[in-house]
Amino acid sequence: MTTATTAQALPDSRLKAMLGYLDADPDNVALLADAAEAALDARAPDIASDLLARRAGIIPPSPREFNLAGLSALQRRDFDSAAEAFTALFDGGADDPGIRFNLAWARANQKDFAAALEVLDDASARTLPQAAMLRVQLMHELADFEGAGEAARAYVELFPDHIGLMAAVSVLALDIEDEALAAACATKAGDHPDALATLGTLALGNDHAVDARAMFERALEQNPGVPRAWIGLGLARMMTGDTAAAPADLDKGAEMFGTHLGSWIAAGWGYFVNGDIPTARARFETALALDDSFAETHGSLAVLDVLAGDVEEAKRKSEIALRLDRQCYSAALARSLLAASKGDQDTARRIFERAASTPIDASGRTIGQALARMGLGLT
Repeated sequence: MTTATTAQALPDSRLKAMLGYLDADPDNVALLADAAEAALDARAPDIASDLLARRAGIIPPSPREFNLAGLSALQRRDFDSAAEAFTALFDGGADDPGIRFNLAWARANQKDFAAALEVLDDASARTLPQAAMLRVQLMHELADFEGAGEAARAYVELFPDHIGLMAAVSVLALDIEDEALAAACATKAGDHPDALATLGTLALGNDHAVDARAMFERALEQNPGVPRAWIGLGLARMMTGDTAAAPADLDKGAEMFGTHLGSWIAAGWGYFVNGDIPTARARFETALALDDSFAETHGSLAVLDVLAGDVEEAKRKSEIALRLDRQCYSAALARSLLAASKGDQDTARRIFERAASTPIDASGRTIGQALARMGLGLT
């Protein structure tokens, strides 16, 4: 396809004109760069990439063309090429917040979070709100909760109207147990799906399961890739009696989170309350394989061992759980079942089934539901 034919199909008149000029003067390097920039403005990154390749065949790229190539790659979601272009710029001495942000964004999308954070400094974050958002997300991802919290509180003062930053800080605030910050930032972020997931999580923690479910559903309508919303929706279903549909949502969220132990615990109890003990055990064992130092994993497996009549294994696992955490809820439940049933499998099962279907507090929550919420940290 010639540039003239391509130009006729484009809505952007400036780009059409430039491509027409290039048909008459195809080796004009200044025009090739200008047309590539116009193509990016028109959200036509493939055309921009072709134009830059043509120019590179005539003369080596200058910093401007490296930048345009990086932006073109970002628009195409070719993060490897974007990282290569912006690294060349950065290593060549280009050191401004925009370049740092673009390089960090490319590296973050390559899942190289440490390298992304290395280039995205605090000065850039204090200059660009999108850089502040990304820096909070990177520190959160790398489990620097103290540093992320300190930075987040400073950035929200600088950029109080940036929706993406507010949503990112609301998610972080849940994990650093600052509910006031989470609520304030999520409210400012409006209908951002991460903010809705945060508000849903706070509502669920306050036993407003119906409201929480609506928020999680709204979040997932906008972005089905929010794992916290899938986990929250599954728990909200359990708390509102829709237990049969809960495990699929919990599984989806746990799979998206990948290594988030609480999600696998929640999924396990979701299957348990539906009577699918083998799948519940499989979910708990997934959590165990990820990290064998989480008390509730051992405690949850101990409960299943009691119900299966494996007294010695239940004792062993509950002891491990209580060594890891003296307040482990599931281990305490396993120990109480062992004491009440005296090791008899049928008696233990009857005791648990009766307890699991009996509300344990004014919210109407049952033990099974409480265990699932505990697994996600929604105590």
